[in-house]
Amino acid sequence: MDRNSVRMASRRVVLCALPAALMTALQLAMAPLPNIEPVSLLVLVCALVFGRDVFYIIFTFVLLEGLVHGFHLWWISYLYIWPLWAGIVLLLGKKDRSPLAWAAACGAFGLSFGGLCALPYLAGGPWAALSYWAAGIPFDLLHCAGNFVLTLVLEHPLRRALSLAKNAVER
Repeated sequence: MDRNSVRMASRRVVLCALPAALMTALQLAMAPLPNIEPVSLLVLVCALVFGRDVFYIIFTFVLLEGLVHGFHLWWISYLYIWPLWAGIVLLLGKKDRSPLAWAAACGAFGLSFGGLCALPYLAGGPWAALSYWAAGIPFDLLHCAGNFVLTLVLEHPLRRALSLAKNAVER
């Protein structure tokens, strides 16, 4: 490998590690608020700016979550929920969308989060998964509202800032 290739690869690693660290830090900072978190918005923005490289960011974030909080049953759901959300954004992102459309999509994702998290609980039977999901519906409603508001207000400025950072690093 030549020196320029190594430098570009190093920049790419840093460019993927920083958003994952930011997701982790902001999620911890907002932990006192019930199910109001910036990760859904950051995954959305990173998917729009970085394209398929968002999956490196997501799996780094998921690993950090396991290291910070422990590798429990909920952690398994993070292995498929965040990549699923990024995949949806990548599919929707082929056409430019308004902040309101992104806010609605992010809110819908927040509303479905509990149902998606309940899937590993199927190991205990369908009633275990259903009861887990049903008990969390009030939190899913908060998650929906939080995602909607955060995305409506911050999607455009965050996307612009992240695009500028990406362009600066790629020079």
